[in-house]
Amino acid sequence: MFPLLSAIIFLPVLGAVLIALTPRARVTLIRALAFVFSGAALALALALFAGFSRNVATPQYVERAAWIPQLGISYFLGVDGLSLPFIVLTAMLTFLAVIASWHIELRPKEYFALMLVLETGVLGVFSSLDFLLFFLFWEVELIPMYLLIGTWGGPRREYAAIKFVIYTLAGSALMLVGILTLYFFGSAHTFDMLALRQQGIDPVVATFAFFLVFFGFAVKLPSFPFHTWLPDAHVEAPTAVSVLLAGVLLKMGGYGMLRVNVGMMPDVLAANAPFIGALAVVSILYGAAVSTVQHDLKSLVAYSSVSHMGYVLLGIAALTPGSLGGAAVQMFTHGLITGLLFLLVGVVYERTHTRIIASMGGLAPRMPLIATIFVIAGLASLGLPATAGFIGEFAVFVGAYPSLPWLTIVAIFGVVATAGYILWMLQRVFFGPPNPRWAALTDANRWFEVAPLVTLAALVLVVGIVPSLLTDIIQASVPGLASSPLLTAAR
Repeated sequence: MFPLLSAIIFLPVLGAVLIALTPRARVTLIRALAFVFSGAALALALALFAGFSRNVATPQYVERAAWIPQLGISYFLGVDGLSLPFIVLTAMLTFLAVIASWHIELRPKEYFALMLVLETGVLGVFSSLDFLLFFLFWEVELIPMYLLIGTWGGPRREYAAIKFVIYTLAGSALMLVGILTLYFFGSAHTFDMLALRQQGIDPVVATFAFFLVFFGFAVKLPSFPFHTWLPDAHVEAPTAVSVLLAGVLLKMGGYGMLRVNVGMMPDVLAANAPFIGALAVVSILYGAAVSTVQHDLKSLVAYSSVSHMGYVLLGIAALTPGSLGGAAVQMFTHGLITGLLFLLVGVVYERTHTRIIASMGGLAPRMPLIATIFVIAGLASLGLPATAGFIGEFAVFVGAYPSLPWLTIVAIFGVVATAGYILWMLQRVFFGPPNPRWAALTDANRWFEVAPLVTLAALVLVVGIVPSLLTDIIQASVPGLASSPLLTAAR
């Protein structure tokens, strides 16, 4: 059988190699290679989506080969209803990020090569079913993201890039110790993630391993109080890199929690649900409150991610089929919405050369297309029905209430706060008194600006109106995580 998953994962890195071999002066060819190889990965990801069986809970398109059999390590790939949406999301956002970066003039050869290597790392995370392979792909994305922020970022890019690396490496170290704990103290002595779900292990050791991997994933999610790297990274990163950072890299944390903490150790999660749920509520309310007082438009969107990813953590903590499905949906829709918001902020900044909200005002008549799409993205971010932002949050609340009723009620106030800061931002940027300073501004009119904006805006509406396109996939596998065999004491 054709190794479809391997092709999706390694096509981008093949493109990166070809770009590296291309003379630096041939900028058009470099851009074309990035476009073709990211587009080819997207086409194969869509073929994977089309051929996926919605009625099968077990992994499909499985590829397996012995790698280091003496240690129980294998090249083991597969896709299920949890991983498939994020493979498609990663391929799509990378392709759109390549288009949105068409105007990059500073070292485009290195820029596009690093972006494609980053894509390979993230795709590998979502496809791996061997825990060590999962970890290796997890680490692959670190260096490209560090270089993309540190080289093409804003004035404080070095500080933001180093802070990103420190937090990520700390989380990775915790995760690795947790992985090795499951390997050495479990009965299976394997890195096979499916076999690890079935093995026996002492409950105390399981709890130790649970929190090691949990905090490693919480750094990437990010959850309060491990979130402080995110606003700096977002504010300093170039626009397309912010799209990938918010759209797919944060999803690695939530995906890891669902795949590992829920799928392998649901009994430990259930025992600590109040603590994790409380952490989620703090993230929701804190992120919303801090977003309200931001003066920088990009910083506002960055802090809103902390709040919205808190809903993912709440759904995971509740540990019901509905809340887990809602958490997965929320991750996907947040990737669409926040990716769109960062693209919009970048387009506005290129015209105004400022991100200070108070310096704007009355921009809608001068840039009606940008204003219209910004309103769509903003309303989706606050969870308006018939937009993608509604279905995930609604599913999390409905699914979490039976398990964590009081925490769910408090978390709902995050929606109110989100509506406040989003509507206030839209009013001040687009619908306030016209500022004569912006009389000469133009609307989005270049193809590499319009195409990504229109595509993501359409998807935000389509997923909101026809959520079954997404939920039918997720419901095939995610709810079953809650009823997976518990990781209990070895018999």
